[in-house]
Amino acid sequence: MCRLSAYLGPEIPLQNIVVLPKHSLLEQSQAATEAKLAVNGDGFGVAWYKDGELPGQYRDVLPAWSDGNLTSLCRMISSPLFLAHVRASTSGETARVNCHPFTHGRWSFMHNGNVPNINGIRRKAEGMLSDDLYFAKKGTTDSELIFLLLLANGLDTDPLQAVQRTLEVCKSGLAANNGPNRFVCVFSDGENIYAFRHSSDCKSPTLYVCESLDNKGTVISSEPLDDDGYEWKTIPEDSFVTLSSDQVEITPLFGHPVSTSLEKHAC
Repeated sequence: MCRLSAYLGPEIPLQNIVVLPKHSLLEQSQAATEAKLAVNGDGFGVAWYKDGELPGQYRDVLPAWSDGNLTSLCRMISSPLFLAHVRASTSGETARVNCHPFTHGRWSFMHNGNVPNINGIRRKAEGMLSDDLYFAKKGTTDSELIFLLLLANGLDTDPLQAVQRTLEVCKSGLAANNGPNRFVCVFSDGENIYAFRHSSDCKSPTLYVCESLDNKGTVISSEPLDDDGYEWKTIPEDSFVTLSSDQVEITPLFGHPVSTSLEKHAC
């Protein structure tokens, strides 16, 4: 599994989330505490927005801790909205095109989890893509195909419905002997950040949100970045999250209730 973080709020250097916190994403690349593997060394990436432009993107196959450019870039690049990811591969070789976040147009996307029977639905899923989306696919991961399916299923107009439709496609290829589908996905159109947790065995990867940063910004992350007075709350299973400039909204994925009062993380 992978680790990921995303930020929305007043403009800050990327290093404030990716590098500087005690349990930053860079630290999680070597010492994750809530994942099957403590080390996430199969590449990394960041995507950031500024002034209404299409997202910037930097990805590489090196472990995050061994790329000398990453800390410098994160110190020099400031943004009001960015996504960052460190990879532990489950599908697709270690190659730059398979590193997250993926981008297409104004959208950026990253995934933590696994679709073990992705090859069982690949032809069906690729058949749902427009020519533009089909030829946009560069890598071999389940994650990139899920991103393109979301776009094909109406991400531009209704993100929640696009997620529902895409999960139904993934469910159609699920077989008992393949293992469970597991999703934590975080994505953005440059204005809001969206995320969801879902799995076929109710054991989704972890996801937390913190709304009380010193500068009033909001972070969503696989693991809390810091326990020094910040309130990290668990995103419930089977929920869809919208982070906007003024609120965090939690919506049921499939109509059945989810907890609307987020549980505080015990540091």
